[in-house]
Amino acid sequence: MTLGKSERLGTYEIVGPLGVGGMGEVYRARDLKLKREVAIKVLPETFSRDPERVERMRREAEVLASLNHSHIAAIYDLVETGTSPFLVLELVEGETLADRLSRGPLPLQEALAIARQIAEALEAAHDRGVVHRDLKPANVKIAADGNVKVLDFGLAKAMASASPHLAHASTMMATAPGMILGTAPYMSPEQANGREADRSSDVWSFGCVLYEMLTGHRAFDGETAGEALAAVLKSEPAWHHLPSETSSGVRRVLRRSLQKD
Repeated sequence: MTLGKSERLGTYEIVGPLGVGGMGEVYRARDLKLKREVAIKVLPETFSRDPERVERMRREAEVLASLNHSHIAAIYDLVETGTSPFLVLELVEGETLADRLSRGPLPLQEALAIARQIAEALEAAHDRGVVHRDLKPANVKIAADGNVKVLDFGLAKAMASASPHLAHASTMMATAPGMILGTAPYMSPEQANGREADRSSDVWSFGCVLYEMLTGHRAFDGETAGEALAAVLKSEPAWHHLPSETSSGVRRVLRRSLQKD
């Protein structure tokens, strides 16, 4: 559902839109009860009456509630009044990594500081048995003080190693064989082939993000999603684009992260 300024959802007053995607619409809102600003995530209107999409949002809430980490945006509530549930999330100020990259590559030390925080967020999620499955620059927020938050666990999946209460909480129903989930230029080869994603899939996406921060170019790209997926499966990144000051250790991390097998 599309929301207008000053529209009310229970005790939350909409301030304005923050972002719109296929998995949800996100708005800045004012919590009138606790006097704070939050982010509200609602389903797009076309999906608000789809039982599977509604259930997916409930499962996203469960996954987020299981993760308590300084580099993962927190969830405050799942509200199920009215025609469609909505999530009440931590409002993370700052620009996305995608916005920052639109101005070009990052200096090496800045890129590594951001990468370290992303890695810590992924490690915390993996330790809880959760795979993000859609890590990309648009899902990373950078505050003015340099603190990083990983956002949008809308495609997250609980692994077999997850605690029992999360075992059912993958935000997708059991993934049908051959179903492709994620964002093409950042998908791992197994995701591009429609196979099951695990923590190594997030490591691949992390490598794609780090490469892009250092070079200003996507590791795998194309004019269409199909071309990007073909590059993921068949091509190697243009390693010569890496800055000359990139250490052998960072190069080794990138090559290991982006190893197709």
